[in-house]
Amino acid sequence: MPAATISNPPTDPTPGDSPEVAELKRQLHWAHLKIQVLEERLRLQRIQKYGRSSEKLSDAQLELLELEPGVSNLEVQAESTREPLPVRAHTRRNRPHPGRQELPADLPRVERVIGCTPEQCQCSHCGQPTTVIGYETSEQLDVEPAKYFALVTKREKRACQHCEQGGVATAPAPARIIEKGLVSDRVVIDTVISKYSDHLPLYRQSVMLERETGLEISRATLDGWVMTVGGLLIPVAAAMGRELLTYKRRKLRWMCKCTTGEDTIIRLTYGNTVGREGV
Repeated sequence: MPAATISNPPTDPTPGDSPEVAELKRQLHWAHLKIQVLEERLRLQRIQKYGRSSEKLSDAQLELLELEPGVSNLEVQAESTREPLPVRAHTRRNRPHPGRQELPADLPRVERVIGCTPEQCQCSHCGQPTTVIGYETSEQLDVEPAKYFALVTKREKRACQHCEQGGVATAPAPARIIEKGLVSDRVVIDTVISKYSDHLPLYRQSVMLERETGLEISRATLDGWVMTVGGLLIPVAAAMGRELLTYKRRKLRWMCKCTTGEDTIIRLTYGNTVGREGV
């Protein structure tokens, strides 16, 4: 996608302009040219930072990626492929249709019965009521959209009605990922899964939440959720690391051969057998 250009106002001197006005117009014209050069340099630097797949992104998309920390190459590739691809000029060959694909048997079934019209409930020949002898069945894949609702948590408060010395006891509050946060743990978890499994950037999720719920939750707030979840997962990552380092059935040695940008080539050696190298 080409870089955006600035629409320059007319800066050509006119015969009626004074020397000062003509000089100012000349300086304004050079300032616009300099801004365009700097914007193009900035765009090239961002493309070098995010890879070749970011060439398809507009300047606005690249700027939004700059505002979000921890953007992976997979997110950039997914963002660059969201635009519909142009239709190829050549005609496709006609291939035989493979037939309708059946829905998986483990999907839950929700039945919808459509009754006949009143005219169909009577015999067109003798006028007597007709009887149901079966159903014409078809299946379609359906979806239930995400439903947002306000979760109201009520904690019991108890007190003794016979004396006042016991005070008031309140049920303990459940542990939450974001203490005193506006959203529940499900919304936080769904945000993290959408970012790292579906490669959906946080600024898009912020727009989607505002559209679906009417709440304006900034990208900085969503980024705080992600950082909090990452902090909670540090003990899990540490336990996995200890389990890997104490694995004694095979002698696992890691040797870092070289590092190129974000990709690291690692050579694994199992005992006397050298494993395949990979990126």
